Amino acid sequence: MLVILDARCTEAQCAAVEEAVRAIGCTPLPVAGRERTAICVTGNRGPVDPGRFAQLPGVRECIAVTKPWKLVGREVQPESTVVRIGPRGEVAIGGALPPVVIAGPCSVETEARTVAIAHAVKAAGARLFRAGAFKPRTSPYDFQGLGAEGLATLQVVRRETGLPIVSEVVDRESLDAMVEAVDVLQVGARNMQNFSLLRALAAAPCPVLLKRGPAATLTEWLMAAEYLLAGGKRDVLLCERGIRSFSDHSRNTLDLNVVPLVRELSHLPIVVDPSHGVGARDRVRPMARAALACGAHALLIEAHVSPMTSYTDAAQTIDVATLTGIARDAEVLARLETVERATIGAQ
Repeated sequence: MLVILDARCTEAQCAAVEEAVRAIGCTPLPVAGRERTAICVTGNRGPVDPGRFAQLPGVRECIAVTKPWKLVGREVQPESTVVRIGPRGEVAIGGALPPVVIAGPCSVETEARTVAIAHAVKAAGARLFRAGAFKPRTSPYDFQGLGAEGLATLQVVRRETGLPIVSEVVDRESLDAMVEAVDVLQVGARNMQNFSLLRALAAAPCPVLLKRGPAATLTEWLMAAEYLLAGGKRDVLLCERGIRSFSDHSRNTLDLNVVPLVRELSHLPIVVDPSHGVGARDRVRPMARAALACGAHALLIEAHVSPMTSYTDAAQTIDVATLTGIARDAEVLARLETVERATIGAQ
């Protein structure tokens, strides 16, 4: 249930509505918007009787929320969320803004190599730098990342290049150290339904990038995001990175069908990771183009100055020249979309 408040609703009237929600054993969550302010009724096990709220002073109307997710959906928040990243919010992702390229190696490497890669991807057009200090791997014998040393290197990258940092958080124990070193906390596919971690991240000061699990349905993915928003987190990015299917010609099946659907159902920005989606560098740029064409707000790409020597995921890591081409593709498609909107507006 969504209780829409009148534009002239007083603080006392708003508080009375919230108290009425608590009285039926539910939790009120205020949702501010450009054109309306609403209180979302959460925690209910079944339908909520609108008669309990419709006659309260300051209430304009009550709207039933038909989807299992509440705060993630456009029924509750029609306006698109724009996530601002960096100490001054200099990088913005979402809404009708031009797409953003996020690039870097899969793993943090030596300080010298990592800084060199960061300078190279910035020159190629990347607005954020991605690299993992902690690497959850399928095999316990594979490289697990440099940990605290990697976080120190990421701080050097941020200081020397000015690029905000995206890196994966793997557990609650390392969260405080991650917050100090990075600007966006990435939840990897394996942790999408680690609800204890999601609850902790809801209170973190950094934006969260939530990757879709390898076998997650759209509903499961959006419900994982709901954990973050229900905990008070508003700056959340969704990331499609491919799902497991019967295909044996690619690492995963990049589900681009979900991109326009997420934009329709949710106000949260949608990012696409074509690197993990295909697992082969020669297909990363074509799938990046496809992701942009169907509405991705940003791309998350593994790039390196020497891809074949990458510590992890070398097969899907592209070189800087290819990244430059992808950034150019993003600019071209953004211009085409601008022209299209102007044409439609003039008709």
